[in-house]
Amino acid sequence: MSSQKIQRLLEPPNVSAAHRSALEYFNSNFAHIDNLDGIDQVLSQTKARSSELQRQLSASQQSIDSLITKTRVAALANLDTARGLAEDRESIENEMTYLSYELVSSLSPSKSEANPTLLEDIETMHRILKELESVRAYVAVIERTLTLSEGALAQLRATTSPLSKSSTSEYSRLSAFVSSVGQACDSVQDIGSAEQSLHLVTFVRRIRDKTWLDIKEIFSTKLNSVLENLQWPMAVDYPAASVHDRKSFETAFKDLILLQEIGENIEGSTNQGSQGLYPLETLAHAISLRFKYHFETERETNRLDKPEWYLSHIINVALDHRPFMDNVIQRLLLGTKYQYVNAWQNYITLLVPILERKLRRTVPTVLSRPALLAHTVYQALIFDSNMRELGYEFVVGTEAKKTEEKGGVSSVILCQKEWFDAWLEGEKKFAEDQYHEIISSPDAWVIVDDDSSESDEHKLSRSMAELKATNSARRIKALVEQVTDRYSPLPSFAHRTRFLIHIQLPILEQYYSRVSSSLDAFETLSSALVRAVPGALGVEGPKTDSRKLTGGVEGSQRLCKALLSARYVESAMQRWGEEEFFLELWTEINHQTALRSRAEMHPSLPNSADHQSSKSDIPNCTIFEELITQYTKLASRAEDILVSQVCGETESALKPHFVAITSPKDGSDAQNADDGIAVPPSLLPSIALLSAHLTFLRNTLPTAVTTQVYRRIATLISEHILQREVLFRPGLTRGQFRTGLSREQARSVHAESELWAETCQVALRTSRARAEGPWARLLVAGRLLGARRQEVDRAVKEVLGGQGDGWEDALDVATSLGSGGLGKEEVKTVLRLRDDL
Repeated sequence: MSSQKIQRLLEPPNVSAAHRSALEYFNSNFAHIDNLDGIDQVLSQTKARSSELQRQLSASQQSIDSLITKTRVAALANLDTARGLAEDRESIENEMTYLSYELVSSLSPSKSEANPTLLEDIETMHRILKELESVRAYVAVIERTLTLSEGALAQLRATTSPLSKSSTSEYSRLSAFVSSVGQACDSVQDIGSAEQSLHLVTFVRRIRDKTWLDIKEIFSTKLNSVLENLQWPMAVDYPAASVHDRKSFETAFKDLILLQEIGENIEGSTNQGSQGLYPLETLAHAISLRFKYHFETERETNRLDKPEWYLSHIINVALDHRPFMDNVIQRLLLGTKYQYVNAWQNYITLLVPILERKLRRTVPTVLSRPALLAHTVYQALIFDSNMRELGYEFVVGTEAKKTEEKGGVSSVILCQKEWFDAWLEGEKKFAEDQYHEIISSPDAWVIVDDDSSESDEHKLSRSMAELKATNSARRIKALVEQVTDRYSPLPSFAHRTRFLIHIQLPILEQYYSRVSSSLDAFETLSSALVRAVPGALGVEGPKTDSRKLTGGVEGSQRLCKALLSARYVESAMQRWGEEEFFLELWTEINHQTALRSRAEMHPSLPNSADHQSSKSDIPNCTIFEELITQYTKLASRAEDILVSQVCGETESALKPHFVAITSPKDGSDAQNADDGIAVPPSLLPSIALLSAHLTFLRNTLPTAVTTQVYRRIATLISEHILQREVLFRPGLTRGQFRTGLSREQARSVHAESELWAETCQVALRTSRARAEGPWARLLVAGRLLGARRQEVDRAVKEVLGGQGDGWEDALDVATSLGSGGLGKEEVKTVLRLRDDL
């Protein structure tokens, strides 16, 4: 019931409404007087109803009062309850605020110092629980592995010879268990941490491998006890040993071989025995112990400067034990799985790591001492070479095979870039110091004969036996060959190429630059032509007269030093280029892309593309071809300067003579020789100068070079004299009113030409025909002028009047030299200078 309805019910009765309701009732029920008969009944009914209503009102009033009382009591109770609930609500709100604060994670940046939430604690404990479960499984696997390992060792310790497969049943169980663990860890993707799984597999495999090593040690100990009776590691005299010792050795040896076979069968595709045969490992272990005693302790035999001691020790061991390996061990391998294994090769393979370990410890201590480092590397290379000569082939890895490496103990150093670079730098520094010492030596530019210490093969190559050279050229050649000897044992062509490019080629380039700059200095001093070697001048100071240094025989001597130096080194490079070592290196450089690219970047190496034939990719040049070309040009340049210098000085000395022969006093100043031919005294200085030059050249240069230089000098001088004294002699006129040479002048020209040829013959100590060759044009002209008329009549007729080619035959009769290279018109000019035509 709503409050509005209750309020309406509590209102007092409406009297007017009651009267109106009563009036309406009477009007409706008593509208006519006749209807009044039932009014009494209505009245009694109304009274009865009024009494009933009054009674109900009283009861209702009592009920209302009781209900109001109860309601007030309930309201008060509810009010108290509401107040309590309000207090509870406030308390709950406070509690909720606290709980919400507590639910913020400890990982939140705003609560860096707060404790973890309950959820986080639960998650942490759950994670720890899983980890503990994993650890329990982990420990269980390890416990099982260790138990099987101990069982395998105990089984093998109790085993007696001969060994059988059943003796290793416990180890087989261990190996199978380790394999199952590995497979389980590989197949399960989410079993704790994958990294932990891998560590577990690695750990149990280590236990298995350690167990196998302990098993090997059990049988190796037995073999070692027998080896002591055979005096191992000394050279073994096996036939002299007792029958019991031999039988015990063979039994222990075979047990280890059987153990290796069983191990490989158990492990299947694993690398059991890949490091060598088990018995030979035991034999090599004794060698290793003795090696450590002598070369890895503080004994006197352990010296950094004596790497050859421990290297030769291993070689001696290999040689001493080879008969035992070939005759005894190889026989014991027959009938086994390893019957095709070379016992001695396998034994040496086990000894090589001893040296590699020693080198890895030694090299870092000698990196700062280039001499010791170089000595160590060189001795290692010699060791590798000696072992290969004994028939041993070093084990080479797959990657090394791709680069055609030959392996060896030297690869420990050579394959370490820092170590190899340190060695290369030390060798380069040593070579540079040697070069500067050679160049700065006081006798560097002294010309000496061929070294008598050279081999006959070297002397015969390209006439080097007669090729003189300066001391510097010989020492440079020896230095380059010394460097070749140092790196020729290197197994890698890449390393050889680096030595060639970084050491040898720079030495040859520097020497070329030195000789070339010396010629430049000669040109500066002579102010005419490039000539000499500054280091060979031997005279310094501002008071030195440069003309004395560049003129006369002394100037020629300086030019010959440059010429001989260039020729000698050129000849040496030609011989080197044909040697097998450099031919092989050059072939590999052109075949390997990396080496070819490096070579193409160096200007002193030939470009293989420019020297390849159309039918082959192999270049048809040698590795020194570019430098040979440069030295050839340098020698040609020195030769050109020498020819120009001798010709220039001779022509300068002839100037007074040319003035004298055109002077009116020419005839009165002539000296009459015994044969009546006049030789002007003004000619003698030039002849003497040329004779001195030729004599020096003959004593200094090889015969072939002397001949070549002489021909060039004589040709130029004879042409100069022919032009100045005959063809274009001043004071002569041609044509109808010509004025030729007098008889005395003609005979003088003839005598002079013969004197030039005779002087050269004497200076060179050669035949007349060889001496006359370059002078042929001048000699023919002189003989045509100096001959009697009847001797040249036929020549005159053929030349001046004939139309055929018979004039050359006629000249040959008159001069014995034919035309000598003169053209027909030139012959006519010469003949017309005679005064009797």
